[in-house]
Amino acid sequence: MLGVVALTASLALAAGCGSGGSGGLDPSSLPHALRARVVRAVDGDTALVRVDGKVEYVRYIGVDTPETVKPGTPVQCGGPEASAYDHRVVDGRTVRLVFDRERQDAYGRLLAYVHVGGRFVNADLVRRGLARPFRYAPNTAHASLFTRLADRAGRRGRGLWSRC
Repeated sequence: MLGVVALTASLALAAGCGSGGSGGLDPSSLPHALRARVVRAVDGDTALVRVDGKVEYVRYIGVDTPETVKPGTPVQCGGPEASAYDHRVVDGRTVRLVFDRERQDAYGRLLAYVHVGGRFVNADLVRRGLARPFRYAPNTAHASLFTRLADRAGRRGRGLWSRC
């Protein structure tokens, strides 16, 4: 039983749940945008980044990808594809994190729009049909864009819209 509890706690931290968020940064002191080095993608809509020498979880604002690592939840249709895309695009790269009205969620994760090179990762996930829009007020600066991209992905049968 103790092994199951330890495994569950480890998976929760890996998924960015619980107290796995803030590595000591004061989110209120962060600028509107900053550069961070990605340690690794956790799944399709969460990454582990290094900011000012501290490791932080970042939850991508405005999008929701199917689960792949959430404790107690089976791997969902489209989740492995979204996760693979995120790994391919952000792992080991320097990204630009842009914050909206809130910089942190209830789990202690930073909340950000993620840019790498000329790519807006949050939008690209939706455009490719790898994520659905997820309106998380008050962080809604790009909500209408994500809705339009999802509608277009749905009409074109991309990703989740073709098989899930």
